[in-house]
Amino acid sequence: MEFTYDPPAGPLVEIHRDKDLLVLDKPSGLLSVPGKPEDHRDCLQTRARAAHPGSLLVHRLDLDTSGVIVFAMNPRAQRHLGLQFERRQTDKTYIARVWGQVDGTAGRIDLPIDIDWPNRPLHHVAPETGRPAQTDWQVIGRDAVSTRLQLTPLTGRSHQLRVHMQALGHPILGDRLYATGEALAAAPRLQLHAAALELFHPTGGDRVRFESPVPF
Repeated sequence: MEFTYDPPAGPLVEIHRDKDLLVLDKPSGLLSVPGKPEDHRDCLQTRARAAHPGSLLVHRLDLDTSGVIVFAMNPRAQRHLGLQFERRQTDKTYIARVWGQVDGTAGRIDLPIDIDWPNRPLHHVAPETGRPAQTDWQVIGRDAVSTRLQLTPLTGRSHQLRVHMQALGHPILGDRLYATGEALAAAPRLQLHAAALELFHPTGGDRVRFESPVPF
């Protein structure tokens, strides 16, 4: 599935920076890391390195997802943060607007996910071959056509939130990969935002939280 890559212009939006951490607010439409095509070289990682040459990748957000993303400022911090993500010691909070009225007020989705090989880069629920994936959800608002959810991924599978919302029957508005028809047309961009990230600081071990205002 091909899309024209037209990354947004503008300076880096720094949420926090110290000798170990560089926390940025990623805009929707900008890759986290370079893509293979030559015109996909512009990305958040490239821009971060241009501004802060010592910055190192720790994790990623999808192209169309906006919000909090952390880079390390030295190899020691990168190792420390990488282990936290691997051991699920970070807490991530996302806000999403999804199509339709979600039944209930809160719940957990527990559906394994695998890449949909014939349709890459799509992923899908795959009970037999998928890796375990869990997402907690809570309703925080409603309007005539959509439900606003707080999403907490308990695992970190690719496209997890997008696939889980589609499987629930409520795709995320504006999702070019997993929404169709009215749900796709209902928003000019993917309505998914990494609103908060909580982790242990690599120096001292204090629990720190970084937030980004929801743009929709």
